[in-house]
Amino acid sequence: MIDSALLKSSAGYIDGKWCGADSGRTMPVVNPATGETIAVVPLMGRDETNRAVEAAAGALKTPAPIAQRRNWLVRLADLVAENRAELGRIITHEHGKPWKEAQGEAEYAANFFRYYAGCVDHLAPKKLTERPRDHGWTVHHRPAGVAALITPWNFPLAMLAKKFSAALAADCPCVVKPSSKTPLSMIALFSLMEQLDLPPGKANLVLGAAGEISGAICEHPAVRVISFTGSTPIGKKLLAATAPHLKRLALELGGNAPFIVFDDANLDSAVNHLMANKFRGAGQTCVCANRVYVQRGVADAFAAKVAERVNALKVGNGMDDGVDIGPLIDRNAFDKVRRHVDDAVSRGAKRVAGVDPVEPKGDHGCFFPPTVLRGVTADMLCVNDETFGPVAPIIEFGDEEEVIAAANATEYGLAAYLFTADDERAQRAIARLSFGHVGHNTGTGPTAEAPFGGMKHSGFGREGGLEGLHDFVEPQTVASS
Repeated sequence: MIDSALLKSSAGYIDGKWCGADSGRTMPVVNPATGETIAVVPLMGRDETNRAVEAAAGALKTPAPIAQRRNWLVRLADLVAENRAELGRIITHEHGKPWKEAQGEAEYAANFFRYYAGCVDHLAPKKLTERPRDHGWTVHHRPAGVAALITPWNFPLAMLAKKFSAALAADCPCVVKPSSKTPLSMIALFSLMEQLDLPPGKANLVLGAAGEISGAICEHPAVRVISFTGSTPIGKKLLAATAPHLKRLALELGGNAPFIVFDDANLDSAVNHLMANKFRGAGQTCVCANRVYVQRGVADAFAAKVAERVNALKVGNGMDDGVDIGPLIDRNAFDKVRRHVDDAVSRGAKRVAGVDPVEPKGDHGCFFPPTVLRGVTADMLCVNDETFGPVAPIIEFGDEEEVIAAANATEYGLAAYLFTADDERAQRAIARLSFGHVGHNTGTGPTAEAPFGGMKHSGFGREGGLEGLHDFVEPQTVASS
């Protein structure tokens, strides 16, 4: 079992109190590197979720002034930053990513609380300078209602921070549902939030499998906003389930990111950015490069540089010194990555970095060697599906028109990356890429200060920037004679 001062309670949190499941049922939390059970937490369901929603609805009746919300956000940013080492250790134990990387996730989370503390004044009432129809006009930004925040396992702390920071700034009481694979980060955050003196019901935590909890969230009339990060198929189910209730949805869904390298690019810089982008979290991120398009004239040189770097990566337990890549989250993830590599090799691709993986003994310890493939073609699984693992398939292209068409030949539109020394070509290409986030000579992902979200089947709604507040507020216009 993991021992942490931030995990004094392994429970849910409803209406200002730690609580277990009504049924007494529990579920284990397992370290994906070792298979060790590191905690046992409640397996909650519909009844507990309904109580959490009702507690949040009760908190909605007492608005919090903007100054109070700012203070909460500043304090929470400080608490997360001060405890980044321990929060990172918890993330590593339940997710598997290297401890240094996990501490970076905690710092990233703190940035969102700090950013929204700095811009919450944008939600203050605004009086129009004009007097249309000889009336005074004031626009208020009211909390949209109870917000349900459903987060994935791959960034268990950061994904919640992106949503909760904006919701708290907007004064929306929340019901948080983390992944059942990685609930401990949320328990730790709620433990820190006890120092904020939030009103009972302002933030609630329900733990358990998705079915019953999501069902209650979709049906309860007090829930007006659902912010979800996860797969496109689940996003579509949420759309169907909430349609009769006209709830507002913010969906960050699947990706299939192209990483485009033109022949005039700085290859060393492109390689550095690819390494940082592709192999973070063992490639288990929605914004990491899934398809690496390299112009034919530099493909050999680029592939050789990437292969050398990839072969030097160390795979292992994220708590061990010098480890660059931890395990995949479970056996299903391992089998999918292996299926993509085997499919590519069977269709003629060549493995130029990486070796055959060692067969896991069970559902955990699923370490997949980072892999680079050459000779990849458009019909292969690793091009058409999101691999979600440490595999970099290199696809050669001839000209700009060809690569833009190939990059857009996916139902997803979350992130894309483009490397070229020709700024005019870059701007021309970026305007044609159907992706919500585009890196120009960088592989960087989203930041708190700018809106992030997808196009097409990658969802809608935005996190970060002032735009990230829009999903959690309802403008109310008041005309006065």
